Amino acid sequence: MAGDMETILTELLAPVVERSGLFLEGIETTRAGRHSAVRVLVDLPDGEGDLDLEALTGVTATVSQALDDADPIKGQYNLEVSTPGAERELSTPRHFRRAVGHHARITAGEETLTGRVLRADEETLTLTIDGAERTVPLARITAARMVVII
Repeated sequence: MAGDMETILTELLAPVVERSGLFLEGIETTRAGRHSAVRVLVDLPDGEGDLDLEALTGVTATVSQALDDADPIKGQYNLEVSTPGAERELSTPRHFRRAVGHHARITAGEETLTGRVLRADEETLTLTIDGAERTVPLARITAARMVVII
């Protein structure tokens, strides 16, 4: 049932989020007793950069209004609009392009590599590891996520 609600919410909210200049990364719904929780994940559409608080605040108001107007959720719910986070999983070419300038840990075959993402396109990812560039075909990557290195 949650999958059906997530599909309904995605169809409702994707154009709303897009009009705000952002990308709807995903929707998660959970039920806790009599209340539901709706988590809307948004991000910049593509390329480098970080989503700022002003944009997040604006899209939160827009999403909330769209949900109030359409009223697709029965009963009370808590709405959370956020980004996928600093240590998000990377699985699509868009995800890898969004990671440019950040550190990532990838698994490709038997290797695990950690470095700063220098470039990414539809087919490859280039990391800088200890000053050397390393390019890996996206098709070889079996797991990847951004990591925070302090």
